[in-house]
Amino acid sequence: MEPMSSSNPDSRSAGAAEVEGFQQSVDEISAKVNTLEKRVNEVEQYYLRKGSPTSSKEKEREKHFNTIKKQQQDASRRRAAAAKRMRDLLNKFSVIFKQIIQHKWSWPFMSPVDAQSLGLHDYHQVIEKPMDLGTVQSKMETGGYTSVREIYADVRLVFKNAIKYNDEKDDVHVMAQTLLEKLEEKWLQLLPKVVEEEKRQADEEAEARVDIKHAEEFAYASMAKDLSSELVDIDVYLKDLKKLVVQKCRKMSFDDKRRLGTALTQLSPEDLSKALDIVAQDNPEFQATAQEVDLDIDTQSDYTLWRLKVFVKDALKVKAQAAALAAAQVPEAMGGNKVATSKRNREPSDAVAKPAPKRTKKISAM
Repeated sequence: MEPMSSSNPDSRSAGAAEVEGFQQSVDEISAKVNTLEKRVNEVEQYYLRKGSPTSSKEKEREKHFNTIKKQQQDASRRRAAAAKRMRDLLNKFSVIFKQIIQHKWSWPFMSPVDAQSLGLHDYHQVIEKPMDLGTVQSKMETGGYTSVREIYADVRLVFKNAIKYNDEKDDVHVMAQTLLEKLEEKWLQLLPKVVEEEKRQADEEAEARVDIKHAEEFAYASMAKDLSSELVDIDVYLKDLKKLVVQKCRKMSFDDKRRLGTALTQLSPEDLSKALDIVAQDNPEFQATAQEVDLDIDTQSDYTLWRLKVFVKDALKVKAQAAALAAAQVPEAMGGNKVATSKRNREPSDAVAKPAPKRTKKISAM
């Protein structure tokens, strides 16, 4: 767009101020659009991962859920409460464990089996995972266990290993069998509470995942709704700005139109299609995709003409730069072949001058 020409300095200053004001408005819109585009991409990626947006009924149900942050906090509190209940179960099992290690027959199982000193050369071939009560006790004291089942499994393994390696008539075998029976007896008394707690934790985790999922869907649905509203506002603002720009545009002269019509014929088929799309945006009845296009420049609005002028200027500039780059890349060894070089230099312009497939250009400046 060019400001209204005038010899009056005050008028020129006012025109420059208007142009600067338009530019600032455009910059502000561009920045906001960029921000909205990022948010749109975020919402789009979420729904792509999810598969498809939720239905209207699902969206109505989602309104009953809190935000993702609140749901995560609730889930965290539930996990903390579950951890406390599990510690209570660990403490109850600790009582059982103390009864085991205080038994008069527990001493052979308090330390790791020293297979080398005892001459048990096949011990590690028979026993895949050695375990002893001393190791279990140390791990319990340092918080190495997260569930009662883990401790029970290790204590049970101590006695199972002894039973497996030693003969049935061996004292160690009998002692291990006796302690294992006592362990199983006590464990069966505690097991119902363990199962109850495990089921409760599983249910709470499943509920937390569902709540967080619904809250997440609601948050993104709200974001999409807000984005839609903001995009509508920007569209309205752009239309208002367009009207203002149209009012400020000076009339394009006869020479300007003639030069524009000539420049349009120099566009590549691709750029010509884009130029015709610009015309169609301000002329709903204009068939930019028709096989034969008749463009009368005199019937176009000043707003469309100035947009075309800016686009054509940029497009021809890019075309010239591409031609210069192509010429610079011609091998130096071919420089002496004037006929071949001349032919190659003509090829780009010849290709550009050709109309797009199934489209002819009729451009009139009158």
